[in-house]
Amino acid sequence: MTSSLSLKKRLSIGILIVFLLSLFFVPYIPSLRSGSIKKTSYMKQEEHPFSYSWIPLSNISKNLQQAVVIAEDSRFYQHRGVDYEEMKHAFFRNVNRRSFSHGFSTITMQVARNLYLSRDKYVWRKLAEIWIAWKMEYFLSKDRILEIYLNIAEWGKGIYGAEAAAHYYFKKTASDLTVSEAAFLASILPSPKKWGRFPPPRHVTKRMRFIERRLIAPLPTQELLESETVQEPSPQDLENIY
Repeated sequence: MTSSLSLKKRLSIGILIVFLLSLFFVPYIPSLRSGSIKKTSYMKQEEHPFSYSWIPLSNISKNLQQAVVIAEDSRFYQHRGVDYEEMKHAFFRNVNRRSFSHGFSTITMQVARNLYLSRDKYVWRKLAEIWIAWKMEYFLSKDRILEIYLNIAEWGKGIYGAEAAAHYYFKKTASDLTVSEAAFLASILPSPKKWGRFPPPRHVTKRMRFIERRLIAPLPTQELLESETVQEPSPQDLENIY
């Protein structure tokens, strides 16, 4: 009982510290409402040259937009920055596996992390992600959040954004991506440096097939979740994912 109370107390203190720090250090989110992002925190941490080209959401294939939502955050249009249902599932999966291999980052939380935080994994970073994600959902539209994500997501070593990824993997623009190409790009997002290769690893191929089926014959979100889930990689596949 004492241990449980102590854990709750430490967690409460941690949340309070993050909240107080955020009052001073959280960036001015309304500035993200329009325009391109010049450079993210992840880009600033790059040790080598990288490829990055900002394009508007209208220039990104609907196939890729939908594929990424299916693969990364199926309740993106329902939640307000944090998917509490996925958070609960992740907690119990990690308890059962006795590991922390399964995360619960939404697209909005990933935008917060990529824009402002480091690659280092620690509890405070996750709390900061949640706080910034809440603020983003308050000030920004879903389309704007998705536009930012698709432009700053890392799709390989030094490859940032849908346009750079489309050119690197398929020698075409992001607006011309097919269903299969979009499914591939969405499937490798958890670990693009390891999974972004041809032929794709087996678990990536399974994810691709699921995404392709949903793109060709889309189901309502809840029906999709009840019928199938995206093929999860094994704990071994998740090793060293940043």
